Amino acid sequence: MHLDKTRKNQRGDAARLGALKLLAAVEDGATLDEAADLLEEMSPAELARARRLARAALRHGSRVDALLAPMLARRPRPEIRRVLRLASTELLVLGEAPHGVVNEAVKICRGLGGKGQAASGMVNAVLRKVASSAEAWAGLQPQPMPDWLRAPVVARWGDDVARAIEAAHEAGAPLDLTAKSGTAPGEKLPTGSFRLPSGTQISALEGYADGNWWVQDAAAAMAVRILDPKPGERIADLCAAPGGKTLQLAAAGADVTALDISESRLGRVAENLERCGLSARLIAGDALDWRPDAPLDGILLDAPCSATGTIRRHPELPLIRDGSAVAGLAALQSKLIDHALDLLSPGGRLVFATCSLLPQEGEDQLEAVLARHPEVTVEPVRAEGIEPGWLSERGALRLRPDLWPERGGMDGFFIACLRKSD
Repeated sequence: MHLDKTRKNQRGDAARLGALKLLAAVEDGATLDEAADLLEEMSPAELARARRLARAALRHGSRVDALLAPMLARRPRPEIRRVLRLASTELLVLGEAPHGVVNEAVKICRGLGGKGQAASGMVNAVLRKVASSAEAWAGLQPQPMPDWLRAPVVARWGDDVARAIEAAHEAGAPLDLTAKSGTAPGEKLPTGSFRLPSGTQISALEGYADGNWWVQDAAAAMAVRILDPKPGERIADLCAAPGGKTLQLAAAGADVTALDISESRLGRVAENLERCGLSARLIAGDALDWRPDAPLDGILLDAPCSATGTIRRHPELPLIRDGSAVAGLAALQSKLIDHALDLLSPGGRLVFATCSLLPQEGEDQLEAVLARHPEVTVEPVRAEGIEPGWLSERGALRLRPDLWPERGGMDGFFIACLRKSD
């Protein structure tokens, strides 16, 4: 029994140290996925816990800072600040035992050299105060979106919606699955996806090895359901990775061509197709340079975007982006839409989607497309489980993280179905 406890403590130490490395990498501008390459020596279980700890600390960073501010005589060094943020998150959000969290934080500080040792007493005293600050913590607001994102959200939907989105970001995201056919583990949602609690071990679920389902947010799964592919239809997925939508198209019996500019990311699509017993033609290259040998019945364009609709899954995004890339992304989206429409047969349909909360990458983009292309009409979106309040003025689908709060929310998406005239 003593040996088991020792091993458990060692795993906990490794996970915390790993989480601190991830947080430092994010401060240097890396995504959590990119930063995970720094932790190759860790076991899968240690890495999973390190990522969970880092995500939690990122989701609550400004709220933790607000709580810590009156407890600190001066701004601590970056490495000490990360220890305080992580330990405070463990205490206030994750409900870890104070004794263990404080002791581990002090131990980590003492391992940081002379300046870390000098700060260990302060860290011990501050975290003991944090451990008894549940009431003060409850009175603090969730972490706000950065101004470059919050301002357009407020302009479009108002401050109450912005606050609700911020609360959804802080709450994080559950695990959603799409079934190849029939059912998958979890609660079936009105839109057809299946939902499990966050942190569920995917590979241990029934049907994983058999390829009966794949991981895909309920909002992301709506794009293919709106395209409504039929068996034998010639359909292209122009920005395919990581592949959830390609799998949906193939499972529907469509004749699928999946493109992605990243050959390595396309490799993940191939792996998922093989696991699920599905097939599609895979092409690594720029979608703007690709043309099929005959016009297509349908195209799915989940275009590169700011990914601001996925912050509840990727809480580092507001910290590593400043909105400066949005104009360039919107311009690329316009080029991709124009090219995709040119590849369609008369009467063909294009579903354009972005996992963005910004009207510039959604509602405004749609208006610009209609102005450029008089031959195109908007098909009002239809699919199982869509609620009337989710529809935009043009009949497109506008999904936000604050929707379905009683079910755990969803990613932010804009999805429009465009029909090319006969």
